[in-house]
Amino acid sequence: MAALWEDVLRNKQAVQEAASVAVDAALLEGVLMRTEGEPNASDVVNYAPFTLLPSAVPSALFEQAYAVQQDFNLLVDAISQNKEFLERTLASTIKVDDFTARLFRIHMQVLEEGLAQSVFLGINRSDYMFDCGVDGTPALKQIEINTIAASFGGLTSRTAAVHGRVLKVLGKSKEAARLLPNDPSKGLASGIAKAWELYGSQSAVVMFLVEEVQRNIFDQRCVENELWNRNIRVIRKRFRDVFEKGSLDDAKRLYMDGQEVAVVYYREGYVPKNYDQQNWEARLLLERSRAVKCPDIATQLAGTKKVQQELSQPGMLEGLLPSRTEAVARIRATFAGLYSLDVGEEGDKITATAIADPDRFVLKPQREGGGNNLYGEELRQVLEKIRDSPERTSYILMDKIKPQPAMNYLLRAHSPLQVSECISELGIFGVYVRQGKEMVMNKAAGHLLRTKAIEHADGGVAAGVAVLDTPYLV
Repeated sequence: MAALWEDVLRNKQAVQEAASVAVDAALLEGVLMRTEGEPNASDVVNYAPFTLLPSAVPSALFEQAYAVQQDFNLLVDAISQNKEFLERTLASTIKVDDFTARLFRIHMQVLEEGLAQSVFLGINRSDYMFDCGVDGTPALKQIEINTIAASFGGLTSRTAAVHGRVLKVLGKSKEAARLLPNDPSKGLASGIAKAWELYGSQSAVVMFLVEEVQRNIFDQRCVENELWNRNIRVIRKRFRDVFEKGSLDDAKRLYMDGQEVAVVYYREGYVPKNYDQQNWEARLLLERSRAVKCPDIATQLAGTKKVQQELSQPGMLEGLLPSRTEAVARIRATFAGLYSLDVGEEGDKITATAIADPDRFVLKPQREGGGNNLYGEELRQVLEKIRDSPERTSYILMDKIKPQPAMNYLLRAHSPLQVSECISELGIFGVYVRQGKEMVMNKAAGHLLRTKAIEHADGGVAAGVAVLDTPYLV
């Protein structure tokens, strides 16, 4: 697998020419980000970082990842409706993790008041790596599932065209024809549109809730444009706009600037730094409304690392998905080893094991957005410090996945062109819509391949570490 484009990688001149074509193709296709210097202005933009060549992905594992996505959609939805499971699972975490605790308090408050929302929209992305076992056979292992603000569905819809152009320029038209069509932006928009339709007001708008700094605006615009093409009005607002101008009427309909909001699509609100006191109040207002939240707060909690770890315990999946034996088997086949650091004998034992052999594990806090995990010596130091403190329960421990690296060029604006040893992560987008108890839509909506140089242990595209890629099935 490692030698997929060996002839190209050896030819420096061909690589230089292809890289120059690739950058122009990315700009032409709209694989764009705003610049760090002007993150809120679109009059100076650059291409989003991407690989020069598509990366090899085993076709059996690619198909497995797609086949299990509807099962994961059902699982996330089941967890979000199971108050007792969330309460029990997050009990130790909310004692030591203030962010998760505040989300949980809003969840409980909304349940006590009675849910105003009757239509539920989930857009998630399940991320995997290909673990090379002792015998060298790759296996699909889930890294995490993102249930809020799962990004790059827009830009990845445009990346395959760029790689197709590059392969043709390199004289590989046959290989270019094998690249799979991929359009998550259409799939994500179809879920938002269905939720908007079921909300039942033609004049209501879809509100993208966005960050103060909006470098990744074009990724969102891809989805937004799909909605405009369906004549669905879209507005873009921040938490502070909601705090200043948002209101609920007697029927708990949400209004922004006098416009009724049918769907709130969060592209913000997944890390503590997204919140000050005003933003927490705005979040509560949104959660109390009738509007379809994507995600509602229970679904955001379903994506926490502690929930992921709890799901790996014997019998948990069966309890959440009763009578779905095959779905449970498909889900369980993707799990890597996950361990609780709760206070007690078992937690003490796994903590000691990880301190003694830190390279076997990854230490994960309850955070989204990339760049938060701890490895190696850093993992050992943190665990030594918190081994006897309840603070350790704000983390989970996971077996470290060991993928087979391959060579590629990572194209970044203002960076030299050099070959890197890389590993990839495959994400599958899932979309579901539930009305009351009835599942109205449940599908896999496309894929995202991200690749990074092996010297970077952690971090995604938005974190500035990984780059966009296209799978080449082998």
